[in-house]
Amino acid sequence: MRKINTVFISHGGGPLPVLGDPGHAEMISTLKKLAEELPRPKAILVISAHWEANHPTVTSASKPGMMYDYEGFPDEAYQLQYPSPGEPELADKVVSALMDAGIAAESSPERPYDHGLYTPLMLMYPEADIPAIQLSLVKGLNPDEHLRIGEALQGLDYDDLLIIGSGFSFHNMRAFFIPESPDMHAANAAFQNWLEETCMSKELPEEERRKRLQHWAEAPSARYCHPREEHLLPLHVCYGIAGRAADEYIATTILGKASGMYAWTA
Repeated sequence: MRKINTVFISHGGGPLPVLGDPGHAEMISTLKKLAEELPRPKAILVISAHWEANHPTVTSASKPGMMYDYEGFPDEAYQLQYPSPGEPELADKVVSALMDAGIAAESSPERPYDHGLYTPLMLMYPEADIPAIQLSLVKGLNPDEHLRIGEALQGLDYDDLLIIGSGFSFHNMRAFFIPESPDMHAANAAFQNWLEETCMSKELPEEERRKRLQHWAEAPSARYCHPREEHLLPLHVCYGIAGRAADEYIATTILGKASGMYAWTA
């Protein structure tokens, strides 16, 4: 039986976690602990909220470069290095699994790592000695399409793989920079509670769980927490892969906002 562990993480604000920002202290310790608890993977597949392509696309370089896809941070943020090797064989298998499911997919030997990959992996696996690849989101950000991408990856033939959906369960950028009111706090909590119930409840039939994620924008305070959904959709891919309730919910606070992570264990 294939051993694939799948986790959705909230990866914080740009490079701030690896720069030691105090607003990310809880998230930093959470990711480090998570890496300690997971079996050491043979390779890592990251679905990055920071890459949108016309079709699901995977990095296929053997030595990917670095993309500093953020602005306005200290100089050291543009010197970060994460020299983990790529894994072209895994990239080929991801493309094949998607194509076998009738989903047009492609690989990109030119695409570097973006911070959706290296920010969390620098915390989780700082030695950078585990091969890693990225998978893009698809332009248009259709939730059902991303659920189907995950479902297609159920057929991925690769053992001892860790799949990380790298996003953020709360991603209202404006809200991070203004004083929080009671209404904002309540809205943050309402969506996180709905998401926890959706992903964790063993009482929900899978058809209902999938429907809730497909129509996530109807959830309480959904568009307050996600004015744009690119940081939520890596979760849809993760659920599509697992096809069942998550085994663990990890609550964390990031920049003063309630956020969450979910794990499905092999």
